Amino acid sequence: MTATHHTTTPQYPFTAVVGMSDMRLSLLLNAISPAIGGVLVRGEKGTAKSTIVRGLTALMPAVDVIGGCRFACAPAAPDPGCPDGPHGSGAAESRPTRMVELPVGASEDRLVGALDIERALSEGVKAFEPGLLAAAHRGILYVDEVNLLHDHLVDLLLDAAAMGASYVEREGVSVRHAARFLLVGTMNPEEGELRPQLLDRFGLTVEVAASREPAQRVEVVRRRLAYDADPAGFAARWAAEEEELRQRIAAARELLPDVVLGDQALRQIAATCAAFEVDGMRADIVMARTATALAAWAGRTDVLEEDVRQAALLALPHRRRRNPFDAPGLDEDKLDEVLDECGADEAADEHADGDDDPEPDGPDGGPDGGGPGSGRPPQEGGPDGPPPGPELPHQQDRETGQTAPQAPQETEPAPQSDPQPQPQTQGGAAGEKPAVGAAEPFRTRRLDVPGLGEGADGRRSRARTAHGRTTGARRPHGALGKLHLAATVQAAAPHQRTRGRRGTGLVIRRDDLREAVREGREGNLVLFVVDASGSMAARKRMGAVKGAVLSLLLDAYQRRDKIGMITFRGTGAELALPPTSSVEAGAARLEQLPTGGRTPLSAGLLRAHEVLRVERMRDPSRRPLLVVVTDGRATGGPEPVVRAHRSARLLAADGIASVVVDCEAGPVRLGLAGELARELRGTAVTLEELRADSVSALVRDVRTAHTTRTTQATPRTTRRAA
Repeated sequence: MTATHHTTTPQYPFTAVVGMSDMRLSLLLNAISPAIGGVLVRGEKGTAKSTIVRGLTALMPAVDVIGGCRFACAPAAPDPGCPDGPHGSGAAESRPTRMVELPVGASEDRLVGALDIERALSEGVKAFEPGLLAAAHRGILYVDEVNLLHDHLVDLLLDAAAMGASYVEREGVSVRHAARFLLVGTMNPEEGELRPQLLDRFGLTVEVAASREPAQRVEVVRRRLAYDADPAGFAARWAAEEEELRQRIAAARELLPDVVLGDQALRQIAATCAAFEVDGMRADIVMARTATALAAWAGRTDVLEEDVRQAALLALPHRRRRNPFDAPGLDEDKLDEVLDECGADEAADEHADGDDDPEPDGPDGGPDGGGPGSGRPPQEGGPDGPPPGPELPHQQDRETGQTAPQAPQETEPAPQSDPQPQPQTQGGAAGEKPAVGAAEPFRTRRLDVPGLGEGADGRRSRARTAHGRTTGARRPHGALGKLHLAATVQAAAPHQRTRGRRGTGLVIRRDDLREAVREGREGNLVLFVVDASGSMAARKRMGAVKGAVLSLLLDAYQRRDKIGMITFRGTGAELALPPTSSVEAGAARLEQLPTGGRTPLSAGLLRAHEVLRVERMRDPSRRPLLVVVTDGRATGGPEPVVRAHRSARLLAADGIASVVVDCEAGPVRLGLAGELARELRGTAVTLEELRADSVSALVRDVRTAHTTRTTQATPRTTRRAA
């Protein structure tokens, strides 16, 4: 290697990216108008998401900052509340726009900054160490796998993005600093969704996927290999395109204040948001800002219908999602109908307000030969396809084609059906019955794991967490967490005379510091073991059973759990869904679940034992909750009942907290599910008792039936109102 390889490697050029037109356009619009609110990129791994964002960073103009200011204050207008201020006449310097990455495992202190509590108490100074929000000020904040961050971190992140400032308050010490940045988040939907309330806070969303066109994939590989072989030479070949795009961004920024958003465009935006029943007014505001940026990007000062349409495709899909089983998406045919109706209404209003025209029924709808107010020729607005949004200025990309992942609601569920042919072989074609639909989900009672865990923050079982109510104090292990002020003072008080205290001050040393011990709730691994045998299909019970499991899946989503699903029927058991954070995948597997055949209950329990054993090695801190959905019958294999009870005792010996959802129906009930629950050392609930609003639901605790076992050896499961 030569010495040149030790210099900074040039970024992969933004203009050299093949396809991904929606993502590139969304990023450029936010670069033109940061008030849009950022971009959420949904899609699989390995689709050049981070490469595109880094490429955009190189196109952003340099930033003028005050020398020595850790918060990147602008010399022309410094932040009056900057913690490093007042700046006076500090020397100005120029630096490139920064891209700051937020890792998944980041703590709250790493995100918002941390205070040196020891210096604050002993010296009375605000020793503040800025976090990533301060580093991203006037730059780009890139959050990979944003759906894997804890909700409170996402809330802090989005609050700062919306307010343009970050606030840190701890034990009476308050720090505020500016935090205005372009927010880009990425996520893989298969690893779990963001809550709809958090989705709504992102301005735009795009779906990305690797191209299925061989020629385009070849071009991607060719360019990547060329870049890896000679980064500087590859970047030089794209320098002209990069400069052209850089100038176009600057021109659009200058033009943006002059763009006029007319009444017609506003009516189209309002009608579109109303037609798609989005909640609140944020969608209207984001669409207005996006349409304005699109016009500036196209070099126009007026907003046309095509701008409104493109803005809707970028700003509304994720706002259509109201529950975790709704796939984001937008019906483009309906969108065109709404816009056409707005154009027709506008034409009628103009004709009613105009001069007396004896011939109002011209085929073109107006004297100009186009639909008045449509902003495009009539032939472009038909059902064959609306006009595309503004193209990016890359001739090379247009030669190789573009990836335009549209209508995600039609393509996204397709992979979920791939694993489903296997269950059809278990019970044989003769005994199998087609899948039945699930009944309407309902609000369930909370099922939780006993004891005190230390898993990831969630909303199900009691645990020691970084957030929650304070239950005690302890010496810090490593970096000081949340200070327990009373315990710190109490620890320091006996030593004041020997430390030579003067006046009324309190001398505090590091050994005196105590951090708060907090108790909150954790997320668990909820493993469903679902009986899909012929006995469950009798008397049309399977619809109600699927509705109950769907309700538990919804509850798991709301409590931030991981889920898995095992089904058993015919001659064996199948892992229908490996443990994941995607409840959508679980709902899809459940909906397609066929029934029929014998009941290999033992096989289902043994498969659950194996899955939980592997998951315990992968994530020891996440405690499992086993939910067995069955009527308790066991008919598969020799001595099915004996083997089922033996398998249940194996799970109980491992301390697995269990719940059996008793699906037995009819006037005569055998109580087999209750026997299974006793072997599992868990508890049994009926479908009726599972409802949170059920009058007959009784709070049960397995401790009352097993008082001779210790807490560690007794996996009890309590049920309380959610």
